[in-house]
Amino acid sequence: MVALLLLGVPGVAAASPDGPDVVVHDLDTAGVTSYWTPERIAAMPAGPSAPPGTPAVDDPTGAPAPTSRTIGRLFFVDRDGDDSSCTATVVVSANKRTAVTGGHCVHTANLAGFDPRWHTKMLFVPGFRDGGRPFGEFVVRRAIVNQAWITDDQQSEYDQAFLVLDKPSPVSETIAFDRPADRFAREYGYPRAAGQPGHQGRPEFTGQRLAQCWGDPALNAGSPGENLWGVPCDMGGGSSGGPRISGKAVVGVNTQSFFQDANGQECPIGQCTRHLGGPQFSWKITAPLYHRAQWS
Repeated sequence: MVALLLLGVPGVAAASPDGPDVVVHDLDTAGVTSYWTPERIAAMPAGPSAPPGTPAVDDPTGAPAPTSRTIGRLFFVDRDGDDSSCTATVVVSANKRTAVTGGHCVHTANLAGFDPRWHTKMLFVPGFRDGGRPFGEFVVRRAIVNQAWITDDQQSEYDQAFLVLDKPSPVSETIAFDRPADRFAREYGYPRAAGQPGHQGRPEFTGQRLAQCWGDPALNAGSPGENLWGVPCDMGGGSSGGPRISGKAVVGVNTQSFFQDANGQECPIGQCTRHLGGPQFSWKITAPLYHRAQWS
């Protein structure tokens, strides 16, 4: 999708000064493209396959999505030195080289919450499909997050990041801030796993093709006070950082799963509906990061 209008932002001609909480990290770009060989990508682990004969299921909780020139798979080496991936999206920007993803796709602490580190060797491949790179590849040269995410990665509303790519993208998605979060939305991602047998083992749920979910987003009742929303969805790890698109604009990103019933009440894992959600973009948290990225 080619976006011609930046919804929710009063023009893109004037730069916004950096906020005090904006953290900019320049990545080492040497050897990134040669590192991510087809063999290395194919060797990355994926979730289980369904038993033979299990019928495929395509429904609002998970289905194939058309190949996108703006949404792609984001490869990186994580804080522990392991190959991993998320999802990212190119958005309208002054530099035409800005993409958005999840904060934990670029910077994480260990399981105890200590020793935070930046990820390395980041490569964005829009339209990744069955190992192919139909629209080329982009090395990530800069990552931008909020200081709150660096300080404490349990502050889930800050789990969002912007990337500056090494060259312009010819297409981009509109981005919007402070949109009503409960309006119908589609979520996209490159999940490497799924929970439902009718999804398991298929290319859309092993990181090989783009998948989608759709519905009316619900507020995550398990994170009171945080602006986290998501639709019922079976996409697993790898879909993090993927866009939540509503009203033809990216309004948030996928970062975590949560379980709750039709009344919006939190419930134990597996006992009601799984949602995939994440921060709704806001002027307070998202806009300063976005403005710093688009003028880099």
